[in-house]
Amino acid sequence: MSDDINERHRARMQRKKEVVDQKIEAAKRDAGVLLVNTGNGKGKSSSAFGMAIRALGHGMQVGVVQFIKGAKSTGEELFLQRFPDEVSFHAMGEGYTWETQNRERDIAAAERAWEQAKSFLSDPAIGFVVLDELNIALKYKYLDVQRVIADLQARPPMQHVVVTGRAAPPELIEVADTVTEMQPVKHAFAAGIAAQPGVEW
Repeated sequence: MSDDINERHRARMQRKKEVVDQKIEAAKRDAGVLLVNTGNGKGKSSSAFGMAIRALGHGMQVGVVQFIKGAKSTGEELFLQRFPDEVSFHAMGEGYTWETQNRERDIAAAERAWEQAKSFLSDPAIGFVVLDELNIALKYKYLDVQRVIADLQARPPMQHVVVTGRAAPPELIEVADTVTEMQPVKHAFAAGIAAQPGVEW
C-alpha cells in the first residue's frame, strides 16, 4: 500500500515538474515589473515591504512613497530608515481619509507625494519603488489615473514598482504585470482586538 502511494506521488510530481519546466523555459525576458496589491484583506503593504527588503538583499536601491499614511510612524518606516544609503522613505499622507475630512488638503498631499514618486520613477538608480496606498488616492480621484499610468510606463526598463491599496482602478489593473487581490477570511479587529504594533502598523 505504502509503495503504491509513493509511486503515485512520484508520478504526479514528475508530471508537475514537466509542466513547471516548460513554463520556466518559456519565460526568457528580463523586465521591470509593475505589481498591484489590492482587495479588502490584510497584507497589501506588508507584502510590498517584504519585497522591498528582498530587493535590498539583492543590492537594489529602494524608494518608498506613502500616500495616505504619515500621521504616525509605522514599523516599516522606523525599520527602513535605518538604511539611509539604500532606502529613500517618504511618508507624505496626513492620515486616513475619514480622519482628515478635507479633500483639498488630501489632494494637495497626494500631488506632493506624486512629485516625489515621479522623481523615483525617472531615476534608473532606483531598482524598486513602493507606492503605498496609491490606490486610495486614485479611488478618491486625488490624482488622475491616466497621468499616473503614463508616468509608470515611462519609468526605466528594469525598475520594479509595487502599488498598494484597496480598490485599484481597472485602468491600473489592465496595465499591471502582476495583480494580487487579498480577501479577508477573519480579522482580529472584528473580534474587538485593537490594531497591534508589528502586525497592523
